[in-house]
Amino acid sequence: MKKKIVVFGGGTGLSYLLSGLKDFPVEITAVITVSDNGRSTGKLRKEFSMPAMGDIRKVLSNLSELPDEIKDMMEYRFDTYSDLDGHPLGNLVLAAMFHKTKSLKKSIAYLSKLLDVKHQVLPLSEDNLTLMGKTIDGEIIEGEDTLSHAQKKYERIFYKEEPHVTKEVLTAVEKADLIIFSMGSLYTSILPHLLCKEVVEAIQKSSSKVMYLCNAMTQPGETDNFGVSDHIVTLEKYLGKGRIDVVVASNTKIEEKILKKYATEEQKDPVLIDYSKLKKLKIELIEDDLLTTVDHTIRHNSLKLSSIIFSYLMR
Repeated sequence: MKKKIVVFGGGTGLSYLLSGLKDFPVEITAVITVSDNGRSTGKLRKEFSMPAMGDIRKVLSNLSELPDEIKDMMEYRFDTYSDLDGHPLGNLVLAAMFHKTKSLKKSIAYLSKLLDVKHQVLPLSEDNLTLMGKTIDGEIIEGEDTLSHAQKKYERIFYKEEPHVTKEVLTAVEKADLIIFSMGSLYTSILPHLLCKEVVEAIQKSSSKVMYLCNAMTQPGETDNFGVSDHIVTLEKYLGKGRIDVVVASNTKIEEKILKKYATEEQKDPVLIDYSKLKKLKIELIEDDLLTTVDHTIRHNSLKLSSIIFSYLMR
């Protein structure tokens, strides 16, 4: 019987992870945040009063067993003078399905069949959620896209509305052999899951191990000067102290010219492994050379990362 993994995340980080993990003999439930309000997703949310679907589209494309040509078509983004400009085809398909079914969960299930997705993909909630942030200066910022680009340090994040968690998410956590928080933006892709009391309670009750896949680079303003331990402390502020069992972090030596490009163009620096602080937290550290550079962009090697996850699961 295959082991069951629940992965919480959103954005590019989760999609990258799943593209490698799907090739291992495990049952995956991917839980996706639904509060993004930028670009195509933001326009469609306004028009159809629906939860965010952009990250869901990316995950479905990466989990699809169909040829790359079909997946590329789902990711095709219109570049035109009309209202279609900037919309990926997959977003429009999901919006059409939602308009017909009035359920994001059902829309995902239908598209999963079309794309031959063997694993379960769930929205965190069916609600049209608005992510909020309170900065350390007391400023209240509304909207995930604004939070991401504000380059501020946040005292806390919260939802404007009371979130109702998709029931299947809680069932998946209950049955999981391993719970994973994916790499991705800490404040807008990972922590939004932990703003839901039901999710936190389900993870607290679960007997399975909890793994965090640490980011490779900091986020401007949000996580400046953060080491691996700072990410964990922030996560456990919402999840509960001592609930993360293991962290996976990269010790890759990145080329100086790439680091300089990230520092000057994006104000991002590598997340360093702060060994002494991690030892005090009593969290197991798994470190490896996990990063690769594609077109001058730093990415996790999803196959190598997935191998580490599978090896841990099979202990």
